[in-house]
Amino acid sequence: MDSLPQTYRTTIAPNSVDFDELGHVNNAVWVRWIQDVATAHWMAVATPAQIDTYVWVVTRHEIDYAANVGPGVAVHARTWISDAPKGARYDRNMEFTDEAGRVLVKSVTTWALIDRAKGRIVRVPPEIPARFGVV
Repeated sequence: MDSLPQTYRTTIAPNSVDFDELGHVNNAVWVRWIQDVATAHWMAVATPAQIDTYVWVVTRHEIDYAANVGPGVAVHARTWISDAPKGARYDRNMEFTDEAGRVLVKSVTTWALIDRAKGRIVRVPPEIPARFGVV
């Protein structure tokens, strides 16, 4: 991989149950999308052995809500890891935009790596950041 962070992109079509009584995508839905997109990124870049050995958990969310979308409007998600992990943790950046490229929601979430067999947080091995294009 090159020295630039690998960016993962996907498009989400909100369902009717994703909207609250104000017609906005519910905050809990944005959090679910953050987790779903991050997980999809991991599944796209990790090796099968890494997926079998590790699982990620969120330890912190920082979310800025700038705008919203209505029913029938697609949301474009973009996520990347810009910095090397710190021990067992790393920060993931995420942006959700509308069709015009306007940022709707952006977040930085901190994730910790768990060894599945031990059930404990473990230091991120150097081969994992490389999968995300972070050296």
